[in-house]
Amino acid sequence: MELQIRHLSKTYSNGVKALDDVSLDIPKGMFGLLGPNGAGKSTLMRTIATLQEPDSGSITLGDLDVLRSKTEVRRRLGYLPQEFGVYPKISAYDMLDHIAILKGIGSHRRELVEELLKRVNLWDVRKKALGGFSGGMKQRFGIAQALIGDPQLIIVDEPTAGLDPGERNRFYNLLSEIGEQVIVILSTHIVEDVKELCPQMAIIDKGRVLFSGSPADALQGVHNRIWTSAVSRESMPSLVQELPVISTRMVAGQPVLHVYSEQQPADGFKVSEADLEDVFFTYIKGHKPAEQA
Repeated sequence: MELQIRHLSKTYSNGVKALDDVSLDIPKGMFGLLGPNGAGKSTLMRTIATLQEPDSGSITLGDLDVLRSKTEVRRRLGYLPQEFGVYPKISAYDMLDHIAILKGIGSHRRELVEELLKRVNLWDVRKKALGGFSGGMKQRFGIAQALIGDPQLIIVDEPTAGLDPGERNRFYNLLSEIGEQVIVILSTHIVEDVKELCPQMAIIDKGRVLFSGSPADALQGVHNRIWTSAVSRESMPSLVQELPVISTRMVAGQPVLHVYSEQQPADGFKVSEADLEDVFFTYIKGHKPAEQA
């Protein structure tokens, strides 16, 4: 089964064009949707989740028309939005049981709730009130509720924002396990999330898809085109003005400029082995690798 998005556009009443002719093919497995805040990721996720209408375009999940069959889509969908509310004084078990009732789970509900709590490693705290959960525990609970009903499509929007490294790693492992069976769309502005999890990805900014493919293909597009040099704080402003700088990083307290260029941009710069963050900033800054030009 594949999710196909064709020519999707959405402009809000204030004139903001959130989606601009978006087309994507999303296969089974983990798919990373990478973009800065305000790129249109959440608008795309809400549209796929049937929470808002686009101005034009189509979405199909296998043979199902997503925009015309909302009730059926919701039966097949698991959704973890960027922010979701819980009743803080209710236990994890009771809240998950309540959500299962709302999703129409019948006689096997108890077994399902217990299985999900164990799967997301919340069984030992199942009687604890949700208001006392850490950020990582809340996100794992969010995944548990998204898995109710054996969904074919799962959407997670900025799931690791605010998590500490340990919680993030546990969340990575859980998402990887889930992604072996169904389509999982991971919407994030954190490059590391996509690098660790996703065999396929897209970069979106200002409502437009700038790249779609594998991380390996994305890296190939900037191969031998990323140049780096440590510079002084005094010289940095002028270099940023003169050169196609894609990012500035601090290494041992000293600025290091990353530049996208077909040839050495200035004395002192050396070609660098690119990472996915270099790819991300190359596209966001408006540069198109030769293969994508």
